[in-house]
Amino acid sequence: MVMRYISTRGLAPAQTFTQILLGGLAPDGGLYVPETYPQFKKSELAAMREMDYPQLALAVLSRLADDMPGEDLRAIIDNTYTPAVYCNGRNDVSTVDITPLLTLEPGLHLLCLSNGPTLAFKDMAMQLLGNLFEYVLADSKQTLNILGATSGDTGSAAEYAMRGKSGIQVFMLSPLNKMSRFQTAQMYSLQDANIHNIAVNGVFDDCQDLVKAVSNDQEFKRNYHIGAVNSINWARIAAQIVYYFKAYFAATHHDEQSVSFAVPSGNFGNVCAGHIARMMGLPIKQLIVATNENDVLDEFFKTGVYRPRDAAQTYHTSSPSMDISKASNFERFVFDLSGRDSARMRAWWAKVDRGEGIDLKSEALFDSISDYGMLSGSSNHACRMETIRDTWEKYGVMIDPHTADGLKVALEYFEPGVPMIVLETAQPAKFDDAIQEALDRTPERPEGMQNLENQPQRYTVMDADIEAIEQFIMTQTHRHKLTE
Repeated sequence: MVMRYISTRGLAPAQTFTQILLGGLAPDGGLYVPETYPQFKKSELAAMREMDYPQLALAVLSRLADDMPGEDLRAIIDNTYTPAVYCNGRNDVSTVDITPLLTLEPGLHLLCLSNGPTLAFKDMAMQLLGNLFEYVLADSKQTLNILGATSGDTGSAAEYAMRGKSGIQVFMLSPLNKMSRFQTAQMYSLQDANIHNIAVNGVFDDCQDLVKAVSNDQEFKRNYHIGAVNSINWARIAAQIVYYFKAYFAATHHDEQSVSFAVPSGNFGNVCAGHIARMMGLPIKQLIVATNENDVLDEFFKTGVYRPRDAAQTYHTSSPSMDISKASNFERFVFDLSGRDSARMRAWWAKVDRGEGIDLKSEALFDSISDYGMLSGSSNHACRMETIRDTWEKYGVMIDPHTADGLKVALEYFEPGVPMIVLETAQPAKFDDAIQEALDRTPERPEGMQNLENQPQRYTVMDADIEAIEQFIMTQTHRHKLTE
């Protein structure tokens, strides 16, 4: 039977992987999840242990995208996960290890995910998404206007994956003056005609709200072929599941052993992929959600209350990619936590969409969180600086401020006999100011990125106004058609 996807809010028809690939949100405003999670038996896990990254990706994704011809999926994966694409900064171009596991000390590991073109973990999924989009568009002869929001790394990863691709335009919203100088330059210096950067007067959550509002305007979405690359897009989550399997096999010697993961978290997409890997049978003991000062998720896992915050209550921090106070992918986890009760989800998220909180402790669901192995902790600027210094002095390893948040919280839950794997967010080169403050030195940059901030930049400043955003998309789409 072909895998089908349903909405967390229960009012959209079930569809296949390729049917939901381009769209992002479901028509009822919910997020797509598998109707049932495919399961990997222990015997299957044992057979996967010696696979390389493309082989693992095929083994996992073929269960989730089973409406695609197997040979087509294999070709896309093989074209995506190559040493030539994932060689920035660390790997020699001839290496075959796409996501190397770096052992800091026995049982404590760092999963290196930042070897892609934009030096951030988002490349792991975004490069695949770009190739999947191109495949589906070519097959259907459609065009696509991608609308996305970024707090730092999603934007550049999406733009580098989509630049120059036929039939695709990218409209990326980012909060004005809220990203690092490197992140800003990496996006705004792109001159490709199909890339449009919109700097929004506001915070990331304002950008994300605009993306959701446009996606919920069904007539506009249909007329202008609006698609999504944020982690509301299921394919993003599916691709991220793969590296949890890769890390597990790299950190263990047999399939009876369990591991824990610490995941720097803002929008809950990365750790949501870990939750789904666990639901598919990967032996994960704990998933540790690490936040910065924007600790909405930590507050929930400690109290059972989820209280999204507005722009005025969202802090601008030295780990800016996590400066998020409304975690979109959290809806997917709560859907499972609720027993997949879509009526409850509609009631709860009607409150969330109004900016109100929900109290799952009063709903008698909080105690069942432990069944999913979820823990949490938070970090702040002083902790980040201290963790960056300690990691450099103790291990000779330089980490970025987001990864420092993850490592700081990981150490609070580190237990003997259970490998702890911290997911790396980005290379420290993207955060010069933080590294300079912590270590009094400038991080090295990969070849070709030394003078990125000095390149000409192209972007449009706009207010957080849905009508203005839609008008901009309309204007650029018509202009693009005239130049074809």
